[in-house]
Amino acid sequence: MRSVRTISVVDSHTEGMPTRVVTGGVGPVPGDTMAERRRHAVENLDGLRRFLVDEPRGHSAMSGAILQPPTRPDADWGVLYIEVSGFLPMCGHGTVGVATVLVETGMVEVTEPETRVRLDTPAGLVEARVAVTDGRAAQVTLRNVDAFALELDATVQVPGLGEVRYDMAYGGNFYAIVELDRLGLPFDRGRKHEILAAGLAVMRSIDERNRPVHPVDPLIQGCKHVQFLAPDSTARRSRNAMAIHPGWFDRSPCGTGTCARMAQLHARGELDLHTDFVNESFIGTEFTGRLLATTHVGALPAVVPEFSGRAWITATATHLLDPTDPFPHGFVL
Repeated sequence: MRSVRTISVVDSHTEGMPTRVVTGGVGPVPGDTMAERRRHAVENLDGLRRFLVDEPRGHSAMSGAILQPPTRPDADWGVLYIEVSGFLPMCGHGTVGVATVLVETGMVEVTEPETRVRLDTPAGLVEARVAVTDGRAAQVTLRNVDAFALELDATVQVPGLGEVRYDMAYGGNFYAIVELDRLGLPFDRGRKHEILAAGLAVMRSIDERNRPVHPVDPLIQGCKHVQFLAPDSTARRSRNAMAIHPGWFDRSPCGTGTCARMAQLHARGELDLHTDFVNESFIGTEFTGRLLATTHVGALPAVVPEFSGRAWITATATHLLDPTDPFPHGFVL
């Protein structure tokens, strides 16, 4: 056995969505903040990302997180988020997976009944409260970065779909929130290929005509997520099919998407603070969220969101790269 790259990981899934947590084999990424480290990774480490999430080691919906030393003294660990679409500023389901892995592998000091883990992410400091029973992470409640509605009742012309109405909201990533039945499509996994194609078309049209940009960090920009709402969705319980660039669905309810949805509902006057909101995924799993306070992001009104979910460790592995491997950075079929 020969290897020119050796990377240790702990795999988990959060309500159905995988997170490959890199625990060893990747040194500190240059940068004084996690946002700077993300920028460096985007520009210089895309081959590492592809090695971990693309085939043959990953798959078309693979997601992960690379543990790093924190860049700030009030954090336990730093995290860089990876998925098939690139390096993300934040990932909600991934953070639930990271917190679960840190607790169950003893990489943080564990206390029962609750362990608090503070994570330095490219989008800001995130705190995870992990409910611990007999050493197991039973549930994670994540206080996310501030969320806000960027636009309400925006419209965009989409080839093949005509005029599409959407709300644009941010919960760690940008989300176009669209009522699926307005496109003439049912909330039906049997029609997933049509729903996904519609989502990708909406993303392209928004980025061409009305690309969202974060008011404080311009590196966070672009629409890579469309949150299609089921017809029976309300301000207390919602179901979504989350279409994601370059062509897959979130298996979890989507953590940052849940926070964006709550920010949208609050901006519309439909969701009060300290009110439970249940978000259901395309496969029927759930996150429960709530809004803790109001705030501002730049000049924009914003909210402080949190949500709760569960993760399960599925494997530990050491990924190797043979020097003769014809796919050193993986591949996409």
